[in-house]
Amino acid sequence: MGLFFAPECAPFAIAAAVLAGLTAIEMLATVMGFSITELLGKPDFHGHDGIAGYLSWLNLGGVPLLILLMLTLGFFAIAGFAVQAVANTFWAPLPSVIAVIPALLITFPMVRASSRTVARIVPHDETYAVDLDTLVGRTAEVSLGPLDQGLPGRVRVKDQHGNWHVLRARAAKDQQPLGIGTQVLLVDRNADVFIAIPALVDPTGSDNQSFTEQS
Repeated sequence: MGLFFAPECAPFAIAAAVLAGLTAIEMLATVMGFSITELLGKPDFHGHDGIAGYLSWLNLGGVPLLILLMLTLGFFAIAGFAVQAVANTFWAPLPSVIAVIPALLITFPMVRASSRTVARIVPHDETYAVDLDTLVGRTAEVSLGPLDQGLPGRVRVKDQHGNWHVLRARAAKDQQPLGIGTQVLLVDRNADVFIAIPALVDPTGSDNQSFTEQS
């Protein structure tokens, strides 16, 4: 624990503190019905030459910016403390300016590998390049709730192409709260917040159909 507060570990302690703060803010925002990750989205990034090539190598633009930042902070802190722990075992902690160099050399490949894994998952759970109006009338499942007339919760819905999206939603006026796991029908939307009512049970067992398809 003494190494954590040592001046030689200040860059890594700051990175860990910033990561903890971002995590707490994202968790609080999720409870309140929105996400900093979705707000920042993915940077519109293209290029493979010079600095652009290095940024592309790190998968910048392949995952949401906040996730990439959190991965970088986390691996930088872990790598930095590991470097200093090894140096302290055999001699003494390195000056922070010097310790940052091997920490970054370890961080970049780890961020690249982990971001490529995350990129295979995240795009299927976020709403990108889709007309929100096409999701009205589809059946969704409450993933963060219960949904009521207060702060928006979250629902998961599959579009006509079979891609999953996570949407903000509220229960319709005078509707009882809709708990997590409830199948709901998206009947309207107000800006980016959808209005939901309980969905009719489909005896065939098929799901995520539009209201038109169900009819």
